[in-house]
Amino acid sequence: MEFAELREAIEKMELVDSHAHNIVPFESSLAFINSLSEATGHALSFAAHSLSFKRNLREIAELYGTESSLDAVEQYRRSSGLQAISSKCFKAAGISAILIDDGLKLDKKHDIRWHKTFVPFVGRILRIERLAEEILDAELPDGSIWTLDAFNETFLKSLRSVANEIVGLKSIAAYRSGLEINPHVTREDAEIGLSEVLQSGKPVRITNKSFIDHILTCSLEVALQFDLPLQIHTGFGDKDLDLRLSNPLHLRTLLEDTRFSGCRIVLLHASYPFSKEASYLASVYSQVYLDFGLAIPKLSVHGMISSVKELLELAPIKKVMFSTDAYATPETYYLGAKRAREVIFSVLRDACIDRDLSIAEAIEASKDIFVQNAIQLYKINLGRELFDSKPSESPSYMIGTYVPEHSVSLVRIIWVDASGQHRCRVVPKKRFDDVVKKNGVGLTFACMGMTSAIDGPAEETNLTGTGEIRLMPDISTRREIPWTKQEEMVLADMHLKPGEAWEYCPREALRRVSKVLKDEFNLVMNAGFENEFYLLKKLERDGKEEWVPIDSKPYCSFSGFDALSTLFQEIIAALNSLNVVVEQLHAEAGKGQFEMALGHTACTYAADNLIFTREVVRAVASKRGLLATFVPKYALDDIGSGSHVHLSLWQNGKNVFVASDASSPHGMSKLGEEFMAGVLYHLPSILAFTAPLPNSYDRIQPNTWSGAYQCWGKENREAPLRTACPPGIPNGFVSNFEIKSFDGCANPHLGLAAIIAAGIDGLRRHLHLPDPIDANPATLEGKLQRLPKSLSESLEALQKDNVVSEMIGEKLFVAIKGVRKAEIDYYSKNKDAYKQLIHRY
Repeated sequence: MEFAELREAIEKMELVDSHAHNIVPFESSLAFINSLSEATGHALSFAAHSLSFKRNLREIAELYGTESSLDAVEQYRRSSGLQAISSKCFKAAGISAILIDDGLKLDKKHDIRWHKTFVPFVGRILRIERLAEEILDAELPDGSIWTLDAFNETFLKSLRSVANEIVGLKSIAAYRSGLEINPHVTREDAEIGLSEVLQSGKPVRITNKSFIDHILTCSLEVALQFDLPLQIHTGFGDKDLDLRLSNPLHLRTLLEDTRFSGCRIVLLHASYPFSKEASYLASVYSQVYLDFGLAIPKLSVHGMISSVKELLELAPIKKVMFSTDAYATPETYYLGAKRAREVIFSVLRDACIDRDLSIAEAIEASKDIFVQNAIQLYKINLGRELFDSKPSESPSYMIGTYVPEHSVSLVRIIWVDASGQHRCRVVPKKRFDDVVKKNGVGLTFACMGMTSAIDGPAEETNLTGTGEIRLMPDISTRREIPWTKQEEMVLADMHLKPGEAWEYCPREALRRVSKVLKDEFNLVMNAGFENEFYLLKKLERDGKEEWVPIDSKPYCSFSGFDALSTLFQEIIAALNSLNVVVEQLHAEAGKGQFEMALGHTACTYAADNLIFTREVVRAVASKRGLLATFVPKYALDDIGSGSHVHLSLWQNGKNVFVASDASSPHGMSKLGEEFMAGVLYHLPSILAFTAPLPNSYDRIQPNTWSGAYQCWGKENREAPLRTACPPGIPNGFVSNFEIKSFDGCANPHLGLAAIIAAGIDGLRRHLHLPDPIDANPATLEGKLQRLPKSLSESLEALQKDNVVSEMIGEKLFVAIKGVRKAEIDYYSKNKDAYKQLIHRY
């Protein structure tokens, strides 16, 4: 079999080195020999007798035209100078881009900019533990001792401030405490860990496992927000690493955490000697990628070939990447690149001989491994053609301009405003990838002051057309649009500038209160929404357009669902493609009304999923000439539509809303009762967030299962708060509680933020629930407090509620009040204007 074409393609390919380190000047205290071995101290005296050392020294000597001895090579280096040998090594290596982890401590190392003299593109990988150590080495401005809150604020701010200037993050947890990362580390353990770190003195070296786990978890949140890959050192390294703890299988708990399933994790160094384990992980976890730097060129030829073969036993080729792991000397770049070409050729040649690959597939695989995988993962844009062996025959392999077949052409950037309306900006995909992803798009301050009736800022919001924010895509939410070809959509955060959240951002408000819940009580609130909506069809009557219900079928009607089963099949298929879980759906009691229940997840994701769900339902219905509306009271003489939400509390992956034993009087834990009691206490003001329009209160009426009185009940659907005991939960225990007074006009992030704020107050004050109401509250007139009957009353309650207002944030609170006042004024003067809401919600 002829392999000349494969060899030529590999030899002429310009490489992307996706993991390396800084070069040091000759006057550095780091000796040249150190760069050729992982050994240190007395062990270094034996390094010259290893196979890899002898081979690497000989190859450097051949490049320089010297004798194959350490003295001869070092003499050549000194006489030529660093600039000259660097140019020679990089040219011989054929490297077009390098990604540098500059967190490795090297004496007198050159900064990243220095390296740009030798390659077209140099990107920075930020080492998170080093950043944390630099922060703790510094003094607080007021001279106080570092607290966890102060560290978190500084660390996250630092990460976000450089997120648009780096290509990825890196962790060396394997060196410090091992890879058995606990992503649910408690606040208390993190605080103890920080204290131990500080007590060890300066310069700070972080080794406490709980604190390292905390740092890594915080970093993953930022990685998700900015779509940054996270490199993790795995397998062998310097002797201060415990090899037993660097097996990547220890990462399973982290990889199973659904919060971070969208964060791409790169296992470095072929995880040697755990290459098979790494290959397995990359095959079963979509977020896991592999990098074989260090294993090449630090192993024997047989060891290098066998480790790469083991990586490819299970791992998809699209997930395996080249790097040199070079450091200190330019020769390490040359050696890594030269040997990698030879090893990959050998491995792919054998794959062709074994008939795993054809020659064409092997060439394609080499391009993926050496170039394309890194370009796409790290979003590298060189803006010039890849020096391929046959560039004219491979137009799809252009560095920075690769566009896959059937690619999307437009991206919709979505935000939801204070009035709960979904809005979007649309940009061409190329501009999105080149500019918008890092820098966002401009948006007027007025965007968070608009009402459901007028696309302009309400008077008392303190927001005007003067001033601009950045609408920053949250890349973790980027999705292909299921109902239209060649388009994507992505949810956005609001920033004053990239990395600096705007105080009016709803998604940030939910993150902020969720963080308080997590930090103070180690709790996460899960949410699952039930979406009620009407499907309307258009009629022409007397030359006028009119929208009427699609049918008159009763509640849970078999025929009502049957008539629209193909529509719902398309809706559910679309939601499945967006990773939104649908648990059940049915025809509701209103004419043309339906309900769809979503699975529960962490509240930040639940709010995002609700936005996607509304868009899917509306879009798929529109394709069939129907109008889907989530308006609370579409017709005043029919049943209203809600967006009921089921809530539970989770701690370290366990639902702690459920009582631990049968002695609990309500079947819920003390934490669950206090949280729910806080929500019940603040419910009148919460309604200003969850029922945000005057039309919302046409729905919240007695005897309509919407929850009109301030009470709670066990499985009582007339109570606004209902504890639930779904199938699978032992009798007498409850797994969650439902809030009925939440509708489809609410901004889900703001609504959930207000609920958490109230729950936190309940936890802080150890509030207790009153006795549950088992009867219809309407029959107990005079004994129960009526919830606000209008938006005016709920706004009045909100203005008196210091707890919710402080937790939400003063500026956002003012804007919400201004929007609600404008809604009240407009609809009081325009009695029939609510009929137009079907086109906005």
